[in-house]
Amino acid sequence: MVGIVIKSTGSWYEVQDAETGRIFRCRLRGKFKLNDKKITNPLAVGDRVTFHQEDQSETCIITEIGDRTNYIIRKSVHKTAHGHIVAANIDQAMLIASLTMPRTSLGFIDRFLVNAESFRIPSVVVFNKWDLLEDDERAYIEEAVGMYQSIGYKTLITSTVSNLNIDAFYELLKGKTTLLTGHSGVGKSTLVNTIAPDLDLRTDIISTFANKGKHTTTFAQMFELEPDTFIIDTPGIKELGMIELEAANISHYFPEMREKLNQCKYHNCIHVNEPGCVIKQ
Repeated sequence: MVGIVIKSTGSWYEVQDAETGRIFRCRLRGKFKLNDKKITNPLAVGDRVTFHQEDQSETCIITEIGDRTNYIIRKSVHKTAHGHIVAANIDQAMLIASLTMPRTSLGFIDRFLVNAESFRIPSVVVFNKWDLLEDDERAYIEEAVGMYQSIGYKTLITSTVSNLNIDAFYELLKGKTTLLTGHSGVGKSTLVNTIAPDLDLRTDIISTFANKGKHTTTFAQMFELEPDTFIIDTPGIKELGMIELEAANISHYFPEMREKLNQCKYHNCIHVNEPGCVIKQ
């Protein structure tokens, strides 16, 4: 059988059969676990796989992993110098951000965008919790929105409390497989529950002591909102460490830098402190 991984718990996977839509509980044949020692998870949600049912058992064995068109990877939080694949074979990546409860830094947003750009994955930045912001904070968000839009990124300001741009949020998802990510507590699950209440994703209150969210999503999981519209919900990310990127290539993943890259004095300029750097000028 051929199917797609819709849930990963680390050792067991739920795979939806492409032909019947039936969901099977599967495990990975052992040899795949040793193929790449720099990846903590050989299989991710969104992967296309071949599998078969074990003899006299309700579980299945995954025997083959299909080629990936793309994937989002981050540094493993458990193994040094290892990567963890967040999701594979996606049409777009959407970062849910907030300025308060908890705060998402522009540096975090940029690392997310660079990661997606390295695979030419279209990205969307959604600034949530507009209802919680003071006037000066709203001005800051509007400035950030203008900045990202000016270099070609789709952005959106949302609030589930006031129902701000919820329809627009849903429209951005239609007809695509979208990775949803962000810090814990930015309102990702609440946004999804607003447009798809039947999913009833678990949410939790924010810790006011630390101004940080609690992890309410434990495993990456794919959900179907309507035919040809899928989201991949992921556990909240505290940090987004870069991996598989060379310093000399990172500037290629900033759209606003590309047209000037060949104008620097040195061909291997990394735009930090080199003389004759047109990017810095």
